[in-house]
Amino acid sequence: MIIEDEALVRKALEFRLKRDGYETESATGMADGLFMMQTGTYDLIITDLVLHNRTGMDILNAAKKEGKTAVPVIILSAGGLETEVLEAFRNGADDYINKPFSPWELSMRVKRLIQQPAAA
Repeated sequence: MIIEDEALVRKALEFRLKRDGYETESATGMADGLFMMQTGTYDLIITDLVLHNRTGMDILNAAKKEGKTAVPVIILSAGGLETEVLEAFRNGADDYINKPFSPWELSMRVKRLIQQPAAA
């Protein structure tokens, strides 16, 4: 699942992941993303840190509270401040990628997270 409000970035993520053989579903904001988490099953969540009036941290916290703790979450951010990165990891993020990012780096990080065995 991709939660990204910037259309260009969302389309680039979808293109890269589909090219790598993954199925994708996308949301443009928090409400759609939460609905999708509650009604669907996903192997990975990629969310932007800044979403309209909410944050990717809200998505991360919701994913962990919804009992989807085994689902890896990647946070994307144009900021990349050390405090943001540390907060994301403290809240359970599995990875953090600064924008702009390399499509190949994204591919490797997604592959690594999806292939890891679920935590016991």
